[in-house]
Amino acid sequence: MKAVVALGILAPSVLAATVPNELFSSLVPQKILATFNDLPNPTQYPQYTDQRAGDWQYFNPNTWTSGFFPSTLYALNTRRTLCGATSRNGLGIANWLELGREASRALIPLETKNSQGHDVGFLSFPFVEELAVNPNSETAVTAINSFAKLLANRFNPTVGCTRSWDAPDPDFQVIIDNMMNLEVLFHSAELTNNDTLRTIGKKHADTTMINHIRQDGGTWHVLHYNTFTGAVTAKRTAQGFADSSTWSRGQAWGIYGYATMFKLTGKAEYRDTAVRLADYFLDHIPNDGIVPWDFNAPSPKPADSSAATIAANGLLLLSQLETTPSLKEKFSNAAIELLEKITELAWNPSWQSLLSNGTVNAPARNQLTGTVYGDYYFVKAGNELISMGLASCT
Repeated sequence: MKAVVALGILAPSVLAATVPNELFSSLVPQKILATFNDLPNPTQYPQYTDQRAGDWQYFNPNTWTSGFFPSTLYALNTRRTLCGATSRNGLGIANWLELGREASRALIPLETKNSQGHDVGFLSFPFVEELAVNPNSETAVTAINSFAKLLANRFNPTVGCTRSWDAPDPDFQVIIDNMMNLEVLFHSAELTNNDTLRTIGKKHADTTMINHIRQDGGTWHVLHYNTFTGAVTAKRTAQGFADSSTWSRGQAWGIYGYATMFKLTGKAEYRDTAVRLADYFLDHIPNDGIVPWDFNAPSPKPADSSAATIAANGLLLLSQLETTPSLKEKFSNAAIELLEKITELAWNPSWQSLLSNGTVNAPARNQLTGTVYGDYYFVKAGNELISMGLASCT
C-alpha cells in the first residue's frame, strides 16, 4: 500500500509522486528495537542477514559497517523529534537517543586502534549524530577528532588521496566508497579550526573527480596509484562484474559523496560531478525500476537494495541543494521512485532486517540478504522526505 504525497516544490502540472507507506510503518521501530535487544554481550553489530530466514549475522566492532546500527537508532530519535510518538508510528516504545548512545560505546576503543583504514568515516557517523543533539558532548568531540586524525594520516600529497585499503608500497589503492568518509574531516575541522583537514578532503575529492570517473559518468571501483609518483597504475573492480563495469553501490557512494562535498564547500564542480553520476545511475536502471548490483552485469542479475537507498539519499540531498525548480523536482521524484520500487521488491515483514535483496558482495556470492547500511539509509530517507515536506509522518 502506498501513500500519494503531493510535492509542494513542484510546478502544478507535475503529477504527485508515490511514497511507500512502509517507510513509516510501526514495524520499523519494532524491528530495530528487537535488534538492539539481541545485540550480543560483549557488543557485536549486525552487518547482513542470512539468505533464507533473514536473521542478522553479527560481527566484531572492528568492522567497516559497525557505525550504521547505532546511527539507525539516532535516526529513529530524529524521526520521533519530527513526528512525535503515536500509537500508529510506534516510536514511543524506546528512548532512541539513549539506545543510540549505548550502542555506540563499543566503537570508542576503535578511536585509537582499528583495521578499517579509510572507513573510520563510517565509524564516526553515530558520534556526528550525537554532536548534533549535544554540541557539548566530549565523547562525540573526541571520537570525531580521533577518527579524522586517523583518516588524515592516510593522506599522501603526491597521490592526492587518502589511502583506502592497505597494500605494500608502491601500490596505493583508493576506492570510490572513500568519498563517503571525507565528511569526518570537515566535522573535525569545524571543531578544531584545522583547515588542513578541509584541504585534504577537497584534494581527495578533486583527484577522484579526475581519475575515478569514466567519460560516460560511470565509475571504477578501485584505482591503483604509485605511492611515490602519484601515477595511476590500474583501474579495476573488486565487487563489481568486471573492471570495465559500474558497480551500483559504488556509483551511489559517489553521488552521495559529491553531493555532500558540495554541501560542505559550495564548490560547483562537486555539484556537477554528483549530477553527472546521478544521471548515469538513473539512465542505467532497467525498465523494472530495480537497481541491479552492477549496471553492466549480464541478466539475470540480483538487485542491491542498499545501492537504491544510498542513491535515494544522495538524490534527496541534491534536491535540497538545487536552486532550479525543475532539477529539485527531477532528483526528489527520482529518489521517491527508487524507494517505491525497492520497497515493492524488498520490504519483508518476516525478516529481522527492514529490507531484503541486498547484495553485499556478488563475486563472493553474498547476495539476497538484508544489510544494516541499506536499512539505515531507508530510515534516513524517510526522515529526509518528512523534513523536505515531501511526506507526512502519518
